Amino acid sequence: MKDYCAEFKNYLVKVKKVSNNTLDSYLRDLQNYLEFLKKQKTLPADADSATVDKYVKYLKDSKKSNATITRHIASARCFYQFLMINGSVSENPAKGIKLDKPEKKLPQILSGEEIELLLSQPNAKELKGCRDKAMLELLYATGIRASELVDLNVEDINLHTGVLCCHSGKSERVIPVYAQAVTAISDYIFRVRRMIISPDGGQALFTNLNGHRLTRQGFWKIVKGYAETAGITKEITPYTLRHSFALHLLENGAELKDIQQMLGHADISSTQVYVRLLNDHFKEVYNHCHPRAKLG
Repeated sequence: MKDYCAEFKNYLVKVKKVSNNTLDSYLRDLQNYLEFLKKQKTLPADADSATVDKYVKYLKDSKKSNATITRHIASARCFYQFLMINGSVSENPAKGIKLDKPEKKLPQILSGEEIELLLSQPNAKELKGCRDKAMLELLYATGIRASELVDLNVEDINLHTGVLCCHSGKSERVIPVYAQAVTAISDYIFRVRRMIISPDGGQALFTNLNGHRLTRQGFWKIVKGYAETAGITKEITPYTLRHSFALHLLENGAELKDIQQMLGHADISSTQVYVRLLNDHFKEVYNHCHPRAKLG
């Protein structure tokens, strides 16, 4: 079987110009699809809609969520668009596939007390703890994505004015950073970063202890580790801090449009989920605290 992955990767990078995260996702999904086709003894160019339907059933049998299945088929659809462009197929067998709607799960949110508990876990006197404290504070201060955090360079944070310049694709947004986060980042930059940065670390703001730019996966492990030591039982990822940032701003009177800009949402409908979360939160507080609500 020809090297479809390499050709598809070249198409995604040079023609579609997708982000690194999207690229990794598409290539993983394609590898999974090609392995399925191999078991079916079917070449990609010979697959039809019935083949893709079988693939959907295979994913369901593998206990994949509706959201994951939707992503896999979107990747297959993009792959066949590529094959149509280079003349390998005349139709896209993944185009008309009907899928179950992904279940809409509300994001997990940390309370103010849980945020304080999480942020207090790193030991800022140690090299690693100082770096981790700065990262956690910055993430909660700005609500940026984990991928954006690890892509930051030193010049992206203005310690004097207390603002962060975050680059996401072709767009750029400026986000305020509260004083405690600025203090933690200053401590890291002037005391720790110069001790761990490697000669080829470049301008990376956050590096691993070997001095190279920290990866998104590495940061996820750091967050999960501190959540465990804090004894927080909720399922926590870097996105939990992003969601908590947004809800806490909304809870304290921020305008939805301002939160949209800080989060970097292209469409305000993506930000509106926090209104629903806020309403659910108030309902929970009401039911728990109002004396007559407990009467049933």
